[in-house]
Amino acid sequence: MDKGALIVTGSGRGIGAATARLAAARGYAVCVNFASNRTAADALVGDIIDAGGEAFAQRADVARREEVAALFEAVDQRYGGLAGLVNNAGLAGQFGRLAEADPATIDRVIEVNVKGTIWCTQEAVRRMSTALGGKGGAIVNISSGSATIGSPGQYVWYAASKGAVDSLTVGLAKELAGEGIRVNAVAPGVVATDIHDDSGGPDRLAEMVAGLPMGRAARPEEIAGAILWLLSDEASYTTGTILRVAGGR
Repeated sequence: MDKGALIVTGSGRGIGAATARLAAARGYAVCVNFASNRTAADALVGDIIDAGGEAFAQRADVARREEVAALFEAVDQRYGGLAGLVNNAGLAGQFGRLAEADPATIDRVIEVNVKGTIWCTQEAVRRMSTALGGKGGAIVNISSGSATIGSPGQYVWYAASKGAVDSLTVGLAKELAGEGIRVNAVAPGVVATDIHDDSGGPDRLAEMVAGLPMGRAARPEEIAGAILWLLSDEASYTTGTILRVAGGR
């Protein structure tokens, strides 16, 4: 059931960790990328290996091109090829209005969410494109329901960064359709992860859930299931799609 190597960026926790676990269970050799929390990444790798899967952890700040290059080179050395990429690394910054937002926060969000996705995708395409000697593959970008609702009063800069991810997804899908690479995105809604504690405090998740049609937040595993479907052969005719997994929001 060896499906080849898969890089999941920002996979030490939340959606990324759930995706890494499910991918390993389905036969991928997973590179667990992290930027700072090695303890969480190593624990995840240990869990995957204990369950019979294959994984290793590699630190890289995706906003830094040289670190992204080193990340992909580490996968080359370990597995000799690449089957897929999940661009999951991202952050939002503190909730608030644009007028009061810290410029450093906005810079960092754009650097990670937009440039980081571009740098990782560029490295993946260089390895997977059949026009460049690769065997093809699949890329799944993690967008957000915020890209279409705008998230006013919360983090419109984050919403804008995810709008950029959507544009990248659609354009690259067309650019790479003849080179054996499918490019899609998943746009989650409210997910029960600690990003809400990081961005808006411990009560923020409950406040957001109150307005959801399904009346609850998604579990990270529910988002991971959508990601793995887009990576799979079952989605062989799906490219340029932004799959909204947002509980009706």
